[in-house]
Amino acid sequence: MNRKLVTAIGVTLLVALAGCTGLAGSTGVGGVDAGDEPALERNIEVVADGEATAEPDRATIRVAVTATGDDSAAVRDDLAAGDEELRAALTDWGLDEDDIKTDRYDVRESYETRDNPERTEYQGVHRYAIEIDDVDAVGEVIDVAVDAGADEVQRIAFGLSEEREREVRDAAIENAMASAEDDATVLANSSELELAGVYSVSTANAGVTPYRVSDAAMATESDGAGGAATSIETGDVSVRVSVNVVYVAEQA
Repeated sequence: MNRKLVTAIGVTLLVALAGCTGLAGSTGVGGVDAGDEPALERNIEVVADGEATAEPDRATIRVAVTATGDDSAAVRDDLAAGDEELRAALTDWGLDEDDIKTDRYDVRESYETRDNPERTEYQGVHRYAIEIDDVDAVGEVIDVAVDAGADEVQRIAFGLSEEREREVRDAAIENAMASAEDDATVLANSSELELAGVYSVSTANAGVTPYRVSDAAMATESDGAGGAATSIETGDVSVRVSVNVVYVAEQA
């Protein structure tokens, strides 16, 4: 084949391919249809994090009823009796049955190796996740559960309802986008470019960090009637989101 003809075909092919450049799977610029999407000659891509916090409007309390005995049947009976008393007390206080869920149930054989190596003992635990919407009532619910036979208060987590979490997540995304634009502007200025719009954007690594209470944060204070009421410290819940933004860039 003629060498000039081969060269001409090669140049034509390169020009045709240049008109097809772009980012696969990205949204178009300025409302241009995907089929007419222009080539993205210059771009600046940044990844930024955004965070927002809010006071909790929901809490989950994990309490447990435990039992020991010489046979598994006796342990199961004790756990069943404890379950009945605990649920009755919590529903009398004002919770719904759906607010009291079994988080763990376990009965197992335990070999005593110190005082009597030949003796076999059974240990059982029934752990509950108690969910409440009134975060100010956490201490009161703990008192009700303990008075009804709960042997352990294992963990308390303050979180957000679904509606509130969506609101806080939206704020976190707005903060992430603002941070992304700041970073992109610095990069553009350092490269003698200027931003001309957003080419594509996506979110990733979204997460919620509830406020958890440690055993050391639990305290008691007098209720003024000779008894004691549990007082629980609360704190903000944080929502964090990452965004990946590709900006169209032009020569400054």
